[in-house]
Amino acid sequence: MNLNLPIGIFDSGVGGLTVYRALHERLPAERFVYLGDTARVPYGTKSLSTVERYGIENAKFLEAQGIKLLVVACNTASALALPAIGNAVDIQVVGVIEPGARAAVEIARGKTIAVIATEATVQSGAYAKAINQIDPHTKVIERACPLFVPLAEEGWANSAVARSVAEQYLQNLREADLGALVLGCTHYPILRDLIGEVIGTDVPLIDSGEATAEEVRSLLESKQLRASQTTRELEERRLCDDLDHFYVTDAAERFAKVAERFLGTAPSVLEAVEVWGHDELRTY
Repeated sequence: MNLNLPIGIFDSGVGGLTVYRALHERLPAERFVYLGDTARVPYGTKSLSTVERYGIENAKFLEAQGIKLLVVACNTASALALPAIGNAVDIQVVGVIEPGARAAVEIARGKTIAVIATEATVQSGAYAKAINQIDPHTKVIERACPLFVPLAEEGWANSAVARSVAEQYLQNLREADLGALVLGCTHYPILRDLIGEVIGTDVPLIDSGEATAEEVRSLLESKQLRASQTTRELEERRLCDDLDHFYVTDAAERFAKVAERFLGTAPSVLEAVEVWGHDELRTY
């Protein structure tokens, strides 16, 4: 396989940009192709069969762009559709839940692990299952924090409103003697500082995106698939530069605005596409 092929990433919307950022920071020589399925977000209200169909369509679209590995940045798709996606494409597929679970178990060392996520991810029990497969004796507390998503997207991460919401969601968890708290939604790292202050600075926060990026780096190294560039080329690489290609299925302008909030810069190359029909791309 060509080492210089890009890594594909898909999410139901903009949250996966935090996974993209983590990957870019750890693998600056790599190119990325990102797909945000903004026409069909949220996935959390959809049935299993629908999430599987969406995930497969997204994966096949990215595979057609010529990628060497696929990262499913969406927690819902990782929880419900990862096996179906893996069976549908001929490339390695990595989700965000198992890497996050492994990182949490390693750090918690037998103490209670809390997982904060969207309602759909909590209802799936995916993190608890993944954690207990690694260590059946670890207690897991899962808590849905749905308002964190719009707070992150609106740029209110440091507001008094966000602090009030965080206090409400996390107050009971502060009494649980936690060994780790998993940020089980790709939006939540945007509120990481606030969550850390509210839950207590002694509780390690596990960013599933960062854990996934570490796993992808190890996987590429083991398969000798890491891209290589000169030191000068690496120094010139920036987030969202024209080597990285971003696709959305709707609302490109809003995606660009939220991307700038999340990453500090808007995508240089952003196009809208209908992944279910592979129609002609419409450039924005």
